[in-house]
Amino acid sequence: MSAIKVLIVEDEPLIARNIAMYLRNNDFEVSGIAHDPSDALYQLKWNSPDFAILDINLESDQDGIYVAEQINSQYFIPFIFLSSYSDRESLEKAKKTKPFGYLVKPFNEKTLYTTIEIAMMNHAEQANRHVPSLAIDKLNQHLLAPLTDREFEVLSEMYAGKTNQQITECLFIAMNTLKKHINNAYFKLDVVSRTTALAKMRDLMLR
Repeated sequence: MSAIKVLIVEDEPLIARNIAMYLRNNDFEVSGIAHDPSDALYQLKWNSPDFAILDINLESDQDGIYVAEQINSQYFIPFIFLSSYSDRESLEKAKKTKPFGYLVKPFNEKTLYTTIEIAMMNHAEQANRHVPSLAIDKLNQHLLAPLTDREFEVLSEMYAGKTNQQITECLFIAMNTLKKHINNAYFKLDVVSRTTALAKMRDLMLR
């Protein structure tokens, strides 16, 4: 439950496998790999990813733009686009869906991670814009088991859109220790993923 779950929508199996490898190298979990829009929508519904990487040009009647539109209308998660094209027409179509990043193939592991990192922070800033700042006392008023100070620190960094790697560096803790704190906090919040944890915290802060 503690890892950030990422859905990969890519119709070229080799590229999809490379992306999956890059993600796992950086402590992300691959929630699923979809090769077409239909499978992508299935994965979004049943595997509840926290983030999506969408290839624009899929060998299908529908494309990554269509998947992005469905994410915007039904799922509150950040997504970025991948494309072999950077022409004006492709960019204009992509911009209408308000992605949090756009990567032109080929790209490398560092570029992918950096793009995801920025996308998550920008999404968090947008999502939290009209919500009060997190307060441990306010959250604990609504929980049967109160959050510890350390668990709250971890949740605060998540709330700001930081990746697990960033949180370990910021709080000077090991990844396994971080995951224990995350799982304990999820149990107290009665949630099972980063996305549901963030939604629950925003809800509690607005009560």
